[in-house]
Amino acid sequence: MLRSLSTAVSGLRNHQTKLDVVGNNIANVNTVSYKCGVVRFQDIFSQTLRGATAPLAGRGGINPMQIGLGMGISSIDTVHTQGPITSTGRETDLAIEGRGFFVVSDGYQYFYTRDGSFTRDSSGVLVNANGYKLMGWMGEETDISKILGEIRIPLGEESIARATGNIGFTGNLNAAAEVNDTYIYDTYIYDSLGNRHALTFTFTKTGDNEWEYEIFDSADPPNSLGSGTIYFTKDGRYDPGQTTINPFTFNPGTGAEDLEVTPDFTALTQLAFNSNVIVREQDGFAPGELATFNIESTGVITGTYSNGMVRQIAQVALASFANPEGLLKIGSNLYDVSSNSGEPRIGLPGVEGRGMIKSRALEMSNVDLANEFTEMITTSRAFQANTRVISTSDEVLLELINIKR
Repeated sequence: MLRSLSTAVSGLRNHQTKLDVVGNNIANVNTVSYKCGVVRFQDIFSQTLRGATAPLAGRGGINPMQIGLGMGISSIDTVHTQGPITSTGRETDLAIEGRGFFVVSDGYQYFYTRDGSFTRDSSGVLVNANGYKLMGWMGEETDISKILGEIRIPLGEESIARATGNIGFTGNLNAAAEVNDTYIYDTYIYDSLGNRHALTFTFTKTGDNEWEYEIFDSADPPNSLGSGTIYFTKDGRYDPGQTTINPFTFNPGTGAEDLEVTPDFTALTQLAFNSNVIVREQDGFAPGELATFNIESTGVITGTYSNGMVRQIAQVALASFANPEGLLKIGSNLYDVSSNSGEPRIGLPGVEGRGMIKSRALEMSNVDLANEFTEMITTSRAFQANTRVISTSDEVLLELINIKR
């Protein structure tokens, strides 16, 4: 038998494998987050007909004489370059700008994916098209030392209220007012159950650049909750060096916890203009339900409630690998850990090379059609050339057989 036959067969077999990979890349040109495969070839064992000899006795050295016995596949690599990111407008669609992976679970083990096309199921949990749950950490504070859990966004279900802890004022106290002149301002605070309680602040001028404030429960006017003195500089600015602000305690009497509220007067001025002190902000909220949510580039999911309150609901986790090309493709745009990928480093986006998250967008396939068609042409021509070697070898064998005739 001629060596060229088996050599050409190896070329046919392995170029067919490359065509399979190229065809799979083209088939997945529109698959979300698909990473293309690349085939690498290598020559195989060469038969040595004559070994090399060193220069000896005035004669030069001789190179070895070898005949190659074909080719094989050295590797089929997955190319993890960034694919183009396309805007979708869906708030649960996520794309990763970087080398990270989303962590998903089927309830038994973790898998890893770049496909961020998630939706909310009937219980509000973020899942992919196959029902695998997106993993992260729930709560207002992110603690990556905790075990990963499912991310749930309870739109229209969760109600929340917040007790007032700080109340800030802005405006002016009239510098032209007479001593003992008083300015009264009514406002409100919320307890931990969301009940609203009215308060009355009185500001009484006690001297040049000096005002005394006192706080009353509007429902029980004689009940003074606290007092203090506000000082201003000669140019009418708040003087923090002399002013002493004391938090005051309020008993709601509704089954809620007692409130400890700290007033803030740093934005007040004292100019020769009408007194117009108002509340700039207070951090309490009446009851409200979760109305909308937003996923930030850091993976933080913030919810906006119908009462105007905004707070963190959850934190999306990302994983990174020392060798992402070592991951195993298991279908459905999922990857699993292999012995050469390294262990997953799970943590926050933007840390340790995990990349950032872009919401309302998806990462598309990184397949380059122009390159794939070029590879298909060169591979098919190589396949064709190997068939020519086989047909030529067949003609040679035929001529050998015809010698007997």
